[in-house]
Amino acid sequence: MPLVAIQPSYGNSVARLHWKETLDKEVPFATGKYADALSAREREALERIHPEGRARFWGATAVQDGNMARLRTGDVVLFTGKKLVRGIGEVGVTFRNALFADTMWRPDPDKGSWHNVYSLLSFRRTDIPYEEIWDLPSFNVGDNFMGLRVLEGPKADEVLEGLGITTVTEARRKHARDVAVATAIAGGTRIVPVENVHTSSAAYRREEREIEVLRTEALLVKEYRATLSGVDVRRLRTPSGITDLHVTGPEGTEIIEAKSSGEHGYVRAALAQLLDYAPHSPLPADRLSALFPDKPQDADVRLLHRYGIDCLYRSAPHTFERAEAPAEAREHMRKAWGEA
Repeated sequence: MPLVAIQPSYGNSVARLHWKETLDKEVPFATGKYADALSAREREALERIHPEGRARFWGATAVQDGNMARLRTGDVVLFTGKKLVRGIGEVGVTFRNALFADTMWRPDPDKGSWHNVYSLLSFRRTDIPYEEIWDLPSFNVGDNFMGLRVLEGPKADEVLEGLGITTVTEARRKHARDVAVATAIAGGTRIVPVENVHTSSAAYRREEREIEVLRTEALLVKEYRATLSGVDVRRLRTPSGITDLHVTGPEGTEIIEAKSSGEHGYVRAALAQLLDYAPHSPLPADRLSALFPDKPQDADVRLLHRYGIDCLYRSAPHTFERAEAPAEAREHMRKAWGEA
């Protein structure tokens, strides 16, 4: 799974200038002073990932040599500043080249060149408040991400899942896996390991390069959460993933999974995730609920009810309706919910 770097990048005038120079626009690395500053190997690597000859770039000084040496193609960078995740990028090519860095950014008078350079395979501007990261189980309220931080393992996965990030590299890997499995089944051969179908050297078509940052679910959860009072609301990390909401109050414990659509496939996904999360609740779940931006079809509401799961849906701005599962279905399913 990708590493996640939290990169302060907008909090001071120097960072904002760098943003303007190499994030707001692409650098034509294949021509002029930029091309002259690259080694043949660096230029070849860049042209393989960015065949059009231009890319967005970021860099770091020698203070971050250790952290920067860990980053690889497909890792994710959250560009932060002024209490917001202002952009999310996916690492393309990483290398150390002071001459190339100095063509883009003036060296720091104290720390020197921003020689740890990386291109961005994809980049999307965002407007995500820090509170959405603070809500994740492994983070603390008030953490302002003052220095570069590289996350790995469960904590990195938590950010990717919690913010709804899917990288281009991961999407390509999954597609390659699907093709390999289908080919193996059709041809009567064994299924090859995913490592054998992931090709890091393949060129990336420009139209593929769009990192996904799914905001619909996050905004829906935020709006619904604002309607709650007198309860403890948090997110719970389980071995199966992160719940959208874990609510504890006078009426017991409720686990809520939000989806960006009320269509059938999303209803099925919410059902599966809720049943997967439920056994891991610290307190036995009294209610499972699926949250949608609009009301699903009646047949899909009945599908949820069959498993004792309530259907929550947005009926108007800041207004939500609850279609409760029959009490007997909920009671019947509670034992299954709690079986770890």
